[in-house]
Amino acid sequence: MVRETVGDWVIFYEGKKGLSGYTHVQKVNGVRPDPARDGHWYADLVPASMLEFETLVPRVGAGDAPFETRLPLSGGLNASAVRRISEAEFAAIVNYGLAESQGPNTISRSEVVQGFAEEQASLGPPPLEPDRRKVLTSRPLRDEAFARIVKRAYGGRCAISGLELRNGGGRPEVEAAHIRPVGLDGPDVIQNGLALSGTLHWMFDRGLISIAEDFRILISHNKVSDETARRLIHSDRRLRIPDNPRHRPHSEFLRYHREEIFGRAM
Repeated sequence: MVRETVGDWVIFYEGKKGLSGYTHVQKVNGVRPDPARDGHWYADLVPASMLEFETLVPRVGAGDAPFETRLPLSGGLNASAVRRISEAEFAAIVNYGLAESQGPNTISRSEVVQGFAEEQASLGPPPLEPDRRKVLTSRPLRDEAFARIVKRAYGGRCAISGLELRNGGGRPEVEAAHIRPVGLDGPDVIQNGLALSGTLHWMFDRGLISIAEDFRILISHNKVSDETARRLIHSDRRLRIPDNPRHRPHSEFLRYHREEIFGRAM
């Protein structure tokens, strides 16, 4: 069953010990045997393909009907680690998960800016087309979803300066920065994101600043003057992290940035 997914996308579900819902999609690159246990296998996933849902998708949707129509409310297929779902079920789950959340600090699609580029046109709702490969690899769609979940996780506040700046319409002016860049296999998940002001985003992407494992802010002093650091970076030189532990930067992404981006820029 898992071999059928190679080259295609799968949806991940967390049970009662986790978030209890569908959380993200990711592409399967291959299947290989577990070298330590006969009869067990690993699915190798494409790291950069991971797309976190903006909205946690519950097991049961409208009308108390499961998104997986063959899934009983208890027992049976619920215990299966791998399940087949129909194209319609796949589309329904992904559409629900990528629907724009209306929670606090929500950023509308037309308000998302990619880096320092021109404001992007609104894409409207993200209905999953028959060719899901085109939709799930759409850079504009992924950028918008990533920006909203990161900005909301940080409350619209810059994680390095600690400032919360909003425009005349009340929208936060921070940008969503990838810790491990998309072009270097960085996934679109909250734990690979930081909410940063425009200048600090630019500095972070170019390795002029980075984050230690204990969330201290590292500065390339041969390229960033003390005066600039004092003006831009919070006085305690520590990252402002989300209250929710699941939303905090992952240590592996931070390590990659320190070693491969910050370390090479020093």
